[in-house]
Amino acid sequence: MEHAQEQEASLEQTQMYCVQRPIYNQELLQGQLHRRQRTSQTLGQKIAHSCRCSSKKAKSHLYNFLPILKWLPRYPVKEYLLGDIISGISTGIMQLPQGLAYALLAAVPPVFGLYSSFYPVILYTFFGTSKHISIGTFAVVSMMVGGVAVREVPDEIFSLDSNSTNITDVLEYYSARDTKRVQVAVALAFLSGLIQLCLGFLRFGFVAIYLTEPLVHGFTTAAAVHVSVSQFKYLLGIKTSRYSGPLSVVYSIAAVLSKITTTNIAAMIVGLTCIVLLLIGKEINFRFKEKLPVPIPMEIIVVIIGTGVSAGMKLNEAYKVDVVGNIPQGLRAPAVPEIQLIPAIFGDAVAIAVVGFSMTVSMAKTFALKHDYTIDGNQELIALGICNSVGSFFQTFSITCSMSRSLVQESTGGKTQIAGTLSAIMVLLVIVAIGYLFEPLPQTVLAAIIMVNLKTMFRQFGDIMYFWKTSRIELAIWVVAFVASLFLGLDYGLLTAVTFAMLTVIYRTQRPEYKILGQVPNTDIYCDVEEYEEVKEYPGIKIFQANTSLYFANTESYTTALKKKTGVHPGALLAARRKAQKRHAREIKAANEQRKKAVLKLTSSSTNDVEARVKHEIASDDLPVNGKFEDSNAQDTDVHDEHEHFVEPKTNIHSLILDFTPVNFVDSVGAKTLKAIIKEYKEVGVSVCISSCSGPVMDELTRLNFFDESVTRELVFHSIHDAVLACQVKHGSAAKADSNL
Repeated sequence: MEHAQEQEASLEQTQMYCVQRPIYNQELLQGQLHRRQRTSQTLGQKIAHSCRCSSKKAKSHLYNFLPILKWLPRYPVKEYLLGDIISGISTGIMQLPQGLAYALLAAVPPVFGLYSSFYPVILYTFFGTSKHISIGTFAVVSMMVGGVAVREVPDEIFSLDSNSTNITDVLEYYSARDTKRVQVAVALAFLSGLIQLCLGFLRFGFVAIYLTEPLVHGFTTAAAVHVSVSQFKYLLGIKTSRYSGPLSVVYSIAAVLSKITTTNIAAMIVGLTCIVLLLIGKEINFRFKEKLPVPIPMEIIVVIIGTGVSAGMKLNEAYKVDVVGNIPQGLRAPAVPEIQLIPAIFGDAVAIAVVGFSMTVSMAKTFALKHDYTIDGNQELIALGICNSVGSFFQTFSITCSMSRSLVQESTGGKTQIAGTLSAIMVLLVIVAIGYLFEPLPQTVLAAIIMVNLKTMFRQFGDIMYFWKTSRIELAIWVVAFVASLFLGLDYGLLTAVTFAMLTVIYRTQRPEYKILGQVPNTDIYCDVEEYEEVKEYPGIKIFQANTSLYFANTESYTTALKKKTGVHPGALLAARRKAQKRHAREIKAANEQRKKAVLKLTSSSTNDVEARVKHEIASDDLPVNGKFEDSNAQDTDVHDEHEHFVEPKTNIHSLILDFTPVNFVDSVGAKTLKAIIKEYKEVGVSVCISSCSGPVMDELTRLNFFDESVTRELVFHSIHDAVLACQVKHGSAAKADSNL
């Protein structure tokens, strides 16, 4: 009782509106509206207009191409400079060890990781639109680059006697191998940059939408497993070959296990100690992030401690611990990438270009939403393309946005890309002045840094439970992306995951939800009758809705669901009518034959007997009298009754409304199917009309010649309620006419 009173009180407080208008179908509505006159331009006029340039247009294009011209003149020094300096130093301290470490993933010497942490960052300051992301080396992209480099330049193509102890031979072997791999990595950066530039200039920034969140998470989680497995040999100090391609992760694990007895105990102790220190430092930063002015730079602390311990204890000479080795001082002269490598690495470049852009734009959008500014996806493509393609002339490998460094840059007070520039200057200082100090740094320390930085990616395994509860299809995308990328390799895995994600879209359009709608009492609102108790159907009217567009792939399922949901199967009803007519014809034929036999039998009898028997037969069996049968009205009535029994829909439906609110497009097959539905239901006495058809769908139906003399625009109504009222009026008029007859 109290609940009912509360509902009444809430209804009294609810704002009401009342509108009186005609019942609109498209014919009537279009007759009252006047389209705006639009002058269409020829292709030549469009090209001429796009090529026309004014000073205002030129200035706008320049500012879009070089966003730094917008924000740098208005840079508030007093408000932003201190935060950018602190953020730049914090990010630079983090960028230095990550640059060295991720070079190992890219299968190139560590100094090239420093180059990749300097040039692209400077370039992004001029061309990027995000204020907070940190551009440079990133584990996933570096792993993809390393896979290509190892595939194109495997260890086997360089001969080295396994028994050779000549230091010169060993150094020459590694030098020749690394030089070739650097050429592959540089060419890959050049090509991926060109692809990103082309996509940006062609306004293809939307390609990132095809890498959905479940796909990206599954892919990056698999990449994290690849990265971790590839670092086991450095962590344990084991000498094994590096594998790439399908099942490379299995081969890598098998190789490490086969040589587990050769573990370098000193390297393992140093590596595990660094992992413990890094985890403790990250936990402190997380727990006390609100109290700490800046995060504790544990990575650079570990690098400094590791370098000092290695130099002091001479780990390389005394314990055979692998170290970073030679770090050339100064910057390299520009060089043209090896163009002849492009055909062999084109597919990999496309994958790296798309993955790199996806990672960048996702982080950029996150920070832009948080700090209330906008980014330009197409300009981000151009900026990344310039960073990769121009940077390749200075010996950099492919780069993108780093999630961990971006979070540090934003959380430590960074306001603009001035922070990124300061971090690049710190890397430059190491390259030109103090890089040689890090030559004793053990590689196991870099492996520890890489593995600990993957902690965030491994947390993405929690997505499995989340998607299990929310969306099984997205869970399937995550699992397929993970499994395919893990076992087929990152390149084929990404292709497989994107293909599967596309197939799920097709699956969803072929497995939509079909509903029968009813009216919320005393309103023009219509909802699913199976979901709400209050919703009621109009007698004789079925309202059918499918939350999908109508095209070649789902027309059959659409018509099947329509017949099932409405309970009216025109084909079955027409078949029943034909069957009844045939059976009735057979019965009439059999009756006529019986009568003929009876007449012949009667003619052979005596006249008296004939007259008596004829009178008796006429009275009982309706035999012919004077060559004619008795009035056939009774027979017609029987035929009509049988016709009614077999043909009339069991639900007594007289109108069917197809709600097109969720329909975004209709193709030629869909239009033909829709026309066939209208014709079939008309043959069994059910009139079909369409409601809530959008303008673009109406235009498509017009272009497909859907409307003709039998199917007019009068069958298309502005809303469901318009269609319902029209059906009621039409059926009421028809019923009245039948009663008058």
